[in-house]
Amino acid sequence: MSLKLGDIAPDFKAESTAGTISFHEWLGKSWGILFSHPADYTPVCTTELGTVAKLKKEFDSRNVKVIALSVDPLDSHLGWVKDINETQHTEVNFPIIADPVFLVAKLYDMIHPNASDKFTVRSVFVIDPDKKIRLTITYPASTGRNFDELLRVIDSLQLTAKYSVATPANWKRGEDVVIAPSVKTEDIPSKFPKGHTIIKPYLRTTPQPDL
Repeated sequence: MSLKLGDIAPDFKAESTAGTISFHEWLGKSWGILFSHPADYTPVCTTELGTVAKLKKEFDSRNVKVIALSVDPLDSHLGWVKDINETQHTEVNFPIIADPVFLVAKLYDMIHPNASDKFTVRSVFVIDPDKKIRLTITYPASTGRNFDELLRVIDSLQLTAKYSVATPANWKRGEDVVIAPSVKTEDIPSKFPKGHTIIKPYLRTTPQPDL
C-alpha cells in the first residue's frame, strides 16, 4: 500500500509500551507523528528515541502526539526503554508500538524489500487532526532523523493550515512567509495587516501572521 499526501492515515489497534492503542482514537484532535525503527537495541534508534523524549515540551506546545514503532515484541521494547533512559539521560514519555507480525508496517509500507525484508526503514508520517497525511519522509536505516527539521515542518504546516501562506526555502519560525498566489494583490492589506513586500507579481512576502 503506497500512502500519498492527503490520504487518510490507516487506523489500527496495536500493543504498545503505553498499553493497547487504537490509533485514530489515540490521536483525537491532535496532530501526530508516527515514526518507525529498524529494530530494538540499535544505536541510532536509541539516540532518536532519546531525542524525541527530550523534545516533549516542543511537541506539546504544537499539539503534537508522537508514537514510535519497531517490529520487535513488547517485552523487548520494555527492556530497551530502560537502556534509552540510561544512555540518553531522559525518560521515554511516548508509546512505542510492538509490531512483530508487521501489521502496521505493512499498512504504512514501512518494509522496503530491497533494503531489508525483515526490518522497517526509518519512515516518518506527519498526520493532521483530520487524520490526513501531511508529510512523509523515508530515511535509510543508517541515517538518524533530524527532529529539529520535523518541528520546522510542523510549524510550516500548522501556519499554512490557518493562513493563505507558504514557507520559503530554509524558513524558520519568525521569518517572513510567502503569500499564496490565490490571494489577489488588492486583498493583501486586509488579509495581512502587518504589511507586505512585492518582489515579483508572483512572489509576495509578509511577516509571519500569527506572531
